[in-house]
Amino acid sequence: QVQLMESGGGSVQRGGSLRLSCAASGDTETFSCMAWFRQRPGKSLEGVAYFDGRDGETSYVLDVKHRFTVSKDNARNTLYLQMSNLEPEDSGVYRCATKKRTCFLYETGLYTFWGQGTQVTVFS
Repeated sequence: QVQLMESGGGSVQRGGSLRLSCAASGDTETFSCMAWFRQRPGKSLEGVAYFDGRDGETSYVLDVKHRFTVSKDNARNTLYLQMSNLEPEDSGVYRCATKKRTCFLYETGLYTFWGQGTQVTVFS
């Protein structure tokens, strides 16, 4: 079992920045893959970025690459998503999730535990 709690969402203007956090507790060693997903208005849940705790590999969906950075503080068992140069199209509910072994960016159904999410709103 793993419990996930996101924080750090809010409202910013276009071009602004936010840092999301996802605090994990429980069997975090087994569930080593952690990822960020988002649900934008009128769209399905989509992968944003992942961090593979086994080797530190990261991956991003194309439209956030070079603007978002995913990282993890192992001592705090916390996953971060630093978001810069935000655009209104980035608005939505951001959720973190975790699974065992290999990370995937697009297969949301493979993730086992999910947080409740944090709202990000970007004004133009």
